[in-house]
Amino acid sequence: MPDIKITPLGAGQDVGRSCILVSIGGKNIMLDCGMHMGYNDDRRFPDFSYITQNGRLTEFLDCVIISHFHLDHCGALPYMSEMVGYDGPIYMTHPTKAICPILLEDFRKITVDKKGETNFFTSQMIKDCMKKVVPLNLHQTVQVDEELEIKAYYAGHVLGAAMVQIKVGLESVVYTGDYNMTPDRHLGAAWIDKCRPDILISESTYATTIRDSKRCRERDFLKKVHETVERGGKVLIPVFALGRAQELCILLETFWERMNLKAPIYFSTGLTEKANHYYKLFITWTNQKIRKTFVQRNMFEFKHIKAFDRSYADNPGPMVVFATPGMLHAGQSLQIFKKWAGNEKNMVIMPGYCVQGTVGHKILNGQKKLEMEGRATLDVKLQVEYMSFSAHADAKGIMQLIRMAEPRNMLLVHGEAKKMEFLKDKIEQEFSISCYMPANGETTTIVTNPSVPVDISLNLLKREMALGGPLPDAKRPRTMHGTLIMKDNSLRLVSPEQALKELGLSEHQLRFTCRVQLHDPHSDTDTLGRIYTHLKSVLKSYSIQHVPDGTVIVESIVIKVTSSAEEPNLKVILLSWSYQDEELGSFLSTLLKKGLPS
Repeated sequence: MPDIKITPLGAGQDVGRSCILVSIGGKNIMLDCGMHMGYNDDRRFPDFSYITQNGRLTEFLDCVIISHFHLDHCGALPYMSEMVGYDGPIYMTHPTKAICPILLEDFRKITVDKKGETNFFTSQMIKDCMKKVVPLNLHQTVQVDEELEIKAYYAGHVLGAAMVQIKVGLESVVYTGDYNMTPDRHLGAAWIDKCRPDILISESTYATTIRDSKRCRERDFLKKVHETVERGGKVLIPVFALGRAQELCILLETFWERMNLKAPIYFSTGLTEKANHYYKLFITWTNQKIRKTFVQRNMFEFKHIKAFDRSYADNPGPMVVFATPGMLHAGQSLQIFKKWAGNEKNMVIMPGYCVQGTVGHKILNGQKKLEMEGRATLDVKLQVEYMSFSAHADAKGIMQLIRMAEPRNMLLVHGEAKKMEFLKDKIEQEFSISCYMPANGETTTIVTNPSVPVDISLNLLKREMALGGPLPDAKRPRTMHGTLIMKDNSLRLVSPEQALKELGLSEHQLRFTCRVQLHDPHSDTDTLGRIYTHLKSVLKSYSIQHVPDGTVIVESIVIKVTSSAEEPNLKVILLSWSYQDEELGSFLSTLLKKGLPS
């Protein structure tokens, strides 16, 4: 039987370092190639030695697909293609292709230039890696080679994020990457058609969460920011440069305008100018409201939000600062946090998920003393708030996507084991499909049962209807009898008469005959009458006729009775049927072998 094999090299019962290997129809595909925010050693990148111990990856992979530009999905790409070695195609959408190299370069600067790490990719390697990229358009089917095709769907989450359907022949896999099923202020909701893949690989970051209404969360967020600013405190909002940042900027910009507030709002990063430039460039990827108002006013040109300079962090008085990165594991957000952590007037609002090992994760778990570099201890006195503005699907969203795509199997990645376990049970219960959650390096094998599409002739359908069968229903399989004709790689089911005509053949009748012996003291005519009565009581939904020429007919089956001259009580029952009634013929011969009721 054909099968599909799936092995996570990263994001198996874990968030971060997304990298999933899929083997389907003799093709090998790598889905995402990310790095882990919680590690600074070799564990930061996926273990590519799983694919091959030595040599390049080109011989082993048919293509690489990147779902979106977040570093936990693309951060290991230059390392994989330039240092380990891969020359094949790398597929991603146009916005991802534009933004990915900027984030990779920013990540490289922090790691190499500031921390002085070696064994890391260079700026040139990022450029060389991006030359291998083939851009994808939404809903466009791309032929990777003769057998392998891929198609991208809108995923929400961040600008340019895509879900991907991978097809080889009749087998298919859908990989969601990260997605969001609720539209927000700047992006639409994820969407996919009823493609019924053999397996749907879904992220499960918020596997056990059902988020409250977005409006309540936004009101809460604005209230907390406003209260802190009113009492003269400073608010730090760690974000990643693209995505939640734009969402929260639009929210604060409109609130500041409405309330006529004077406290400064800053955005710390040279990336934001570039980010807003890309939002303008790829306006078609945003939601309808932004596209509509774009002609009169660009939502990404802010009046109240100014560029941040690191000297501003020491300024007296209230302020709001958006700083990158979002998990407080390095960079500007961590520097500002260290300066403001000692004052209880201040507040840090964590708007998204934090990976274990990051400062963000530690303070959200209530840690009040943090060990920083050089054994220094940092006292955390400022208020810590967590408000999920994360653009991931919650449990309700994941279930919604399953209803949309109708997969035959489900596989969860990009989540915590305990939460996955809970969602896995819920999915299996509600949808009666198998759900898997492999750990890193563990392979899940799905046996596929590909269905072969066949065109049915109208005449054959009309004949079936005339016989009084139920109306055709896509959800209820039924048996159809006809002749299968294969021509130019397509299959057609037609009536035998049409097949004979098309192929210029003459018809031959094929019938099966069977003899059953039974002891019965009655005459042949009476025995036949008793068989007729018995069959009428057993086969209530069939048409059964007692014909004057001494036969009983059930569908195409003819039944006759004869007795031997030597032994008149020994009756020989002859059954004869055409191939269409093979099943019914076998049933009747077995039934009559058991004898007649007395």
